[in-house]
Amino acid sequence: MEGEPFHHFSHRGTRQRALSRHWGWHMRLSRDPQVLWFEQQTAKRRVKRGSGVVPTDPWFPKQWYMNNDVHPDLNILTAWSRGYTGLGVVLTVLDDGLEKDHPDLAANYDPLASYDFNSNDPDPQPRYGEGDKNWHGTRCAGEVAAVANNGVCGAGVAYNSKIGGVRMLDGSITDIVEAQALGLQLQYIHIYSASWGPEDDGRTVDGPGVLAAAAFQRGVVQGRGGLGSIFIWASGNGGTNYDNCNCDGYTNSIYTVSVGSVLGDGQRPRYSESCPAILTTTYSSRTTSKVQIVTTDLHHRCTDKHTGTSASAPLAAGMVALALEANPALTWRDLQHLIVRASKPAHLQAEDWAENGVGRRVSHYYGYGLLDAGLLVQAATTWTGTRPQEKCSVQAVQVPRDIGSRLTISTDASSCSESIRSLEHVQVQLSLSYSRRGDLVVALSSPMGTTSTLVTVRPYDTSQDGYKDWSFMSTHFWDENPKGIWTLQLENRGDNQNTGQLTSFTLHLHGTDEDMPARRSAATATDECLRRDEQGACEDCGSALYTHHGSCLPYCPPRYYGQARSATPRDTARICASCHPSCYTCQGSSANNCTSCPSGRTFHDVTHTCQQPEESSPGPVGLRRDLVVVTVLACSSLVLAGVLYPTYRTVLCAGKGAPCCAQAGRAE
Repeated sequence: MEGEPFHHFSHRGTRQRALSRHWGWHMRLSRDPQVLWFEQQTAKRRVKRGSGVVPTDPWFPKQWYMNNDVHPDLNILTAWSRGYTGLGVVLTVLDDGLEKDHPDLAANYDPLASYDFNSNDPDPQPRYGEGDKNWHGTRCAGEVAAVANNGVCGAGVAYNSKIGGVRMLDGSITDIVEAQALGLQLQYIHIYSASWGPEDDGRTVDGPGVLAAAAFQRGVVQGRGGLGSIFIWASGNGGTNYDNCNCDGYTNSIYTVSVGSVLGDGQRPRYSESCPAILTTTYSSRTTSKVQIVTTDLHHRCTDKHTGTSASAPLAAGMVALALEANPALTWRDLQHLIVRASKPAHLQAEDWAENGVGRRVSHYYGYGLLDAGLLVQAATTWTGTRPQEKCSVQAVQVPRDIGSRLTISTDASSCSESIRSLEHVQVQLSLSYSRRGDLVVALSSPMGTTSTLVTVRPYDTSQDGYKDWSFMSTHFWDENPKGIWTLQLENRGDNQNTGQLTSFTLHLHGTDEDMPARRSAATATDECLRRDEQGACEDCGSALYTHHGSCLPYCPPRYYGQARSATPRDTARICASCHPSCYTCQGSSANNCTSCPSGRTFHDVTHTCQQPEESSPGPVGLRRDLVVVTVLACSSLVLAGVLYPTYRTVLCAGKGAPCCAQAGRAE
């Protein structure tokens, strides 16, 4: 080639894909003094990296919550198809340790994001023995950052992120231990995931101590170079005890993203708690299958039995990692705004879904709904930072008030609208006495007509301590304007003899002076469909997206592959066509176009097919082996009978069976 430091020659006497060298030309070129180097070119097999969205890990077909097996799923594949896999993002799991040498975690393990505060050393490896109960942290970590395409277990939501582990729950848990864990490597770690809290017994009211509370605040102010650390928190598993997550000071903090749970069919899990502090929801388990959440387990194993809100929070943490890769400049408040906009009610079932003052549906069980990773990263890429956080507090009770059967307090927050146009978190700080705390229901109504139940009846809470400067929190007023009258209602749902007194009520409003509802959300983006049918299903998504079941997707889901709709050059539309039934992912419709297999089938690299395991029916060799086993057992029985018979005879003769012995003797 002209201008290049090499020349490319072709010879008609050599087959194009010949692997053996042409003897004549090889000798001629090797003897030419002007030729410094030469090599006969051969065809090389190369594959495109990143063109396959669906991981090839053997357990990925089990990951129903992200592989399109349920509709809707968490829409992880859409985020991956846009190139976001968590690269450059560092997460740590605050828990009981992390099996850092697990084959599905080792490549992503980050020692700088890890520490053991129970033993005061840098190694977060869990303590084994005693039934191997310290598996919680390893399972949570695998949900986030299990390595993809390595032939082990499944894939993490953010499979290119770095994962650390903090061992803190396998020992004495003190305020200083929690504070140290929450403040670990503030400038290095982006996301902290926690699936723990006070007892979910339906009677405890507890939260962070002085040091841990300060660590939360320091994290959002100083963490990530001033953008703020991201704290993801499981909402709690106290549903069977009628617990309420607003009595948990970790999950109801304005600095944490509280994550609820839903079953695969949209039903509410019996263990999930409700409260208005929940911002979003992910899947946690499934009733129609024994397969729950797939992740890493102790002793280098895999598990498909992880469940509970402990499983929901790490999935959300992984999705937040995808959003941070899409836009590393997001603040901790930006991410909460994005999560609100990327969560959808979908098929989540509850009786309390209500529309707030700006038209968003919200539930005490699910927050704003099921988190959608595709929407989250799409919104993150174009999001511009929110204006600074503003806070306005109104002290509504000056003198003690008897609660009786019902007490209503109204207060005007119009003065707060001068600094806050759009609300974020709303806190109600109360001090009150009550003869049976669990019988008291507390609710707050906004000027725009939204009512949020701050705490429900807790039948197991028989405490007479009341609430002492306890802050309830609600996210249900998000983006509303605070101007006008706010109403607090306390109601006795128990015995008529209950008595109590409200001594303090302060309303804390957090928000921004920007008109946030005016911002265009990801859900109202320009329609990507070029043509729809009479039922509204998309028929043409153009040349950039694939048409699939009436929708436009940037990828084709498992069991489908992308192809042109027709061979006509003018028709640039692309569709998702079905793979062969034996394939899980594929590059064509034939049985030998498979790229990965469903569970129970084996992938063959040479033929690109998925084959079922060989039948277990015995062949001739198996039959011979079985006959030998039967023969050996029969012979052994005869020998054993011959050895034991004299003893058996003696025993019988010595006892009640003497006549039988005589008969036996006659038979002999």
